[in-house]
Amino acid sequence: MNLIPDVALAENTSQRLPCVVVLDGSTSMADGDAIGALNEGLKLLEADLKADDVARQRVRILVLRVGAPNDVEVVTDWVDAIEFEAPEIEANGTTPLGAGVRRALDEIETEKLRYRDHGIPYNRPWLFVLTDGEPTDRDWEDAADECRRAEESGRVSVFCVGVGNANMTKLARFSPRQPLALKGLAFREFFLWLSRSARAGSKSAPSENIQMAAPSDWAVVPGRAG
Repeated sequence: MNLIPDVALAENTSQRLPCVVVLDGSTSMADGDAIGALNEGLKLLEADLKADDVARQRVRILVLRVGAPNDVEVVTDWVDAIEFEAPEIEANGTTPLGAGVRRALDEIETEKLRYRDHGIPYNRPWLFVLTDGEPTDRDWEDAADECRRAEESGRVSVFCVGVGNANMTKLARFSPRQPLALKGLAFREFFLWLSRSARAGSKSAPSENIQMAAPSDWAVVPGRAG
C-alpha cells in the first residue's frame, strides 16, 4: 500500500498512542443542547492534552462524525495532540454507526502501517464510540461483529458510551467491554477523563497494558442507580 507521507511522523518519531473518537452528529443530539455540551468537552480535551509535554507529542487523534447525509465525516484527520484543534460538531441527519466504526477500524490499520513505515512504536489504539440513539445503517451488526473481533484479537481497545436514551443493548454489540451511560450531559468530565487516561497511557511502554482510571464522575453502569 502506498501511503501519503506524513511530515509529523517523519519529524517526530516518538512512540504514539492512536485514539479515534466516533461521534454521533444526528439530529437528536440537538435536544437539550447535548451537541453544545459535546463541543465544550472537545475544547477541554484539546487544552488538557496540550498541557502535558509528553502527551502532546505522543497522543495521536482522529475524530469521525456520523450523521447527514447518512455518511461518515472526517472532522479531524490524524494529528498529534500538539496540533489538535477541537472541531465543531453539528447535529443533523441519522446515525450510521456501523459505517462510522468500520471507517474507524480501517483508519486505525492504515495508521499502523504509517508507524511501521517510519519505525515508530505504538500502544494499542483506542476507539471511543458515543451515541444518543442506535445504528440506522442496515449492516451495522456486521460492523459491530468486526469491531468486537478487533478488540478480542488485541488490535484495538473499544469503549462505547451511551448518551440520554441510547440503545445500550445494540451499543453492547460493538465491544466485549460493557458500554457505559453518560451521566446527564457530563461531556466535559468524559473528555477530561479521556485526556487524563491518554496522558498516562502515552507514558506506557508499547507492550504495557494501560490501566485507565475508574470513570466514576461521568459514567453510570446500565441498570444501576447513580
